[in-house]
Amino acid sequence: MDESRLSFTSTTCSKGHLRVLVIIPAYNEQECILNTVAAIKAAGYDYVVINDGSQDTTLELCREHGINILDLPQNLGIGGAVQAGHKYAQRFGYDIDIQVDGDGQHDPSYIPELVKLIESGASLAIGSRFLVETDGFQSTFMRRVGIRWLSFLLELLTGKVVTDPTSGFRACNKDAIDLFCKSYPDDYPEPESIALAMKLGLPVMEAPVKMNERQGGRSSIGGFSSVYYMVKVTLAIILVCWVHRGDK
Repeated sequence: MDESRLSFTSTTCSKGHLRVLVIIPAYNEQECILNTVAAIKAAGYDYVVINDGSQDTTLELCREHGINILDLPQNLGIGGAVQAGHKYAQRFGYDIDIQVDGDGQHDPSYIPELVKLIESGASLAIGSRFLVETDGFQSTFMRRVGIRWLSFLLELLTGKVVTDPTSGFRACNKDAIDLFCKSYPDDYPEPESIALAMKLGLPVMEAPVKMNERQGGRSSIGGFSSVYYMVKVTLAIILVCWVHRGDK
């Protein structure tokens, strides 16, 4: 990513003794973005919205309401948007960054649980819908099948269990931030980035969370794209684990 084309500003709040930044990647989230940001602000966290070339009024709404926003010069996809957030966190010296989707699925009240995992030694902390039984939204049946397959594949290749490898509700410490600033998957990045972190010896932990149904907008995974997703992510995980088989 060419950082010379981006305009960075910094917020000034902190949470406790660690500086925590909430990254909100957003693509066509005009229906949800104001409520999502309001919930993050009410919880007292610094935040940045990464506008990934939205074609709706996401950018205009954020500017109109004085929201801290990084406007990407073109659509980079979820991987590029999240990596831009990691670079923002790195540049402004945050100790932890938290990825929260712009569609209202992630409840900010669970952020302290992810922060606790980072404080206890995790480099990457994942909010899992499946770690314990909850009454929250757990995705469609076919997606749950895919999640179980990716969980099995990660365990097979790394020896470690991750129950919700597609979760976009995640926290990174400085080691993970630095890693993902250098290397982050472009397309459907969550499972592949977990494999990369684990193969490089970064501790990955999970905390139970409840998730809401998407409050607006559209998922990028559906129909034929769901088949592409599974094939692409499966091959990507295998490749990452092969390339880094001797690392740590």
